[in-house]
Amino acid sequence: MSTTNLQTLSILLERAEAERDQALAHLQEVRRAAEAARSQADQLGQYRSEYQQRWTQQFARGSSIDILGCYQNFGLRLDQAIDQQGLVANHNDARVERAQNTVRELEMRVASVRKLLERRRAEMSRSAQRQEQKATDEQAARAALAQFNPFVRLSA
Repeated sequence: MSTTNLQTLSILLERAEAERDQALAHLQEVRRAAEAARSQADQLGQYRSEYQQRWTQQFARGSSIDILGCYQNFGLRLDQAIDQQGLVANHNDARVERAQNTVRELEMRVASVRKLLERRRAEMSRSAQRQEQKATDEQAARAALAQFNPFVRLSA
């Protein structure tokens, strides 16, 4: 394994990390949108409860048919808005789930490339150690041979 291959793997790791970082930023953005949509749905629900309480008190004091019709009409539109906002919140929740899955996949890719890079570095280290050991062994063998035969040169 050459240093060129290590450089290529390092570049691949950098790109995988950059993709993962982009996916994490997107996940945060989608989470904020989902939280905002859910919060808005909750606020609409609270407003509907307050509206119903207010009008229940008003009806206890007596009201005209026209006012009752306005109350019902507005209540229906408010229910529609709550339903619509619930759909928006659910859609955003699904986007969050997809973004989380993407981040998980990219995290696995980063981990895989990192592991491969570590293995290649370990292989290169072992190869260098073997070469160094071989050179040391050869030099020791020449030195031992030179002790027995003075005509053998030590450097080869």
